[in-house]
Amino acid sequence: MSKPKYVMIVEHVKEKIAKGEWIIGSRISSQRELATKFGVNRSTVITALEELMAEGLIEGRAGMGTVVTNNTWTLMGNQSSANWNENVNSGIHKASLATVQEINEAESNQQLIQMSKGELSPDIFPLEEMKSVVRKVSDQLLPFGYEEPKGNLHLRKAISEHLKKDGIDASPSSILVVSGALQALHLISIGLLSRGSSVLLEVPSYLYSLSVFQSAGMKLRGLPMDKEGVMANSIYQSSESEESILYTIPTFHNPTGILMPEKRRKELMEICEREQLPIIEDDVYRELWIDAPPPPSLKSTDKYGNVLYIGSLSKSLSPGLRIGWVVGAESVISRLADLKMQSDYGSSSLSQRVAAEWLSSGLYETHLLYVRDQLKVRRDAALKALEQYLSSYASWEKPSGGFFIWVKIKPDFKVSQLFRKAMSKGILLNPGSIYAVNSGQFIRLSYAFASLEEIKEGIIQLGKIIENG
Repeated sequence: MSKPKYVMIVEHVKEKIAKGEWIIGSRISSQRELATKFGVNRSTVITALEELMAEGLIEGRAGMGTVVTNNTWTLMGNQSSANWNENVNSGIHKASLATVQEINEAESNQQLIQMSKGELSPDIFPLEEMKSVVRKVSDQLLPFGYEEPKGNLHLRKAISEHLKKDGIDASPSSILVVSGALQALHLISIGLLSRGSSVLLEVPSYLYSLSVFQSAGMKLRGLPMDKEGVMANSIYQSSESEESILYTIPTFHNPTGILMPEKRRKELMEICEREQLPIIEDDVYRELWIDAPPPPSLKSTDKYGNVLYIGSLSKSLSPGLRIGWVVGAESVISRLADLKMQSDYGSSSLSQRVAAEWLSSGLYETHLLYVRDQLKVRRDAALKALEQYLSSYASWEKPSGGFFIWVKIKPDFKVSQLFRKAMSKGILLNPGSIYAVNSGQFIRLSYAFASLEEIKEGIIQLGKIIENG
């Protein structure tokens, strides 16, 4: 005879506590997560939690959910156990926003319509070509160990040749292979900037959803945007004693999707050169153009080594490879390479060799043609559904590339409620508030990951949620 479901939930929670996976002070899975995991309704979960509360193992706390208050050893003895949560809260690196943590968890839930993900759909992934490349690389393998500090030389040469197509003349010695753009930002934050310096950036910005610079002691100073990107005339060094750097995503900006035109790019470069303001150009979406190729990158017009340039294969090919790059002055790249060696002793050797084969064989350029075609189909489907089902409640601009549509919800509906209600209907989206405090009436919708049917259904449901208040 099978156990009642509530007993199974009780035993699951006790096991987590007994194994030390849920320690005293930590939050356990939410009622919704437990109900989904065990295929029961909320009332069954509540029954289980009430029994655990009666045993003194958990309790509900305002603003925290349900947390562990004891374990079996502390209940049996007088001595209190070590509390790792004190260490968790005293760490140097700041935690992500609670909403960002929730989104990160939910992005692995295959039951949800994923309109938050900044990655390509599995339907677009070149599975057969990847198998072929991996087999070829495997057949050529010799015993391998750690790569050079700056990364596999064959890969850096391939990246160098690839960048020339975009007008960037970078020798392999001025390129650092990193495990994605986020690692590049982390290395820059700890290796090139001093505590108390300022990072200038667009408002809104993807960077606000991270804590990479704040954890290293930097301040974020927001700059206004218009339909052409960051407003160049708003950039200035606040004081001679304060060090600053500009972080910008000029090509298919995250989250707004804005493409900075060439004239604005020239203005931006001129002002930053005049102000002696270094630039981090995050260009990971460059190759995802739909309607026409984007203007030249800032780096391609950089005459003085003012721009640190970040690129990646995560958006265009596969995030699982964990391959990106930073381009800059050799002295700067050497500094970052040293820090990377201290961090992980180099990105995966196998991934680097696979990436080198993709870039040097011509397969990557062929793949990009397919990606752009698919993104056009998905973007157009999303725009059609938005016009049909959400135009009475929202406004937006048509993106000419990238993954995202930045949707402004009319002020008579609170977007904070929309995020929660959408989640309850099986739809995951990103509220604008994680990208800037004053973006509360916006949502970021991704058309890259979900299927065409899911994109339409998700937008239909959003319309119904807003209509019903």
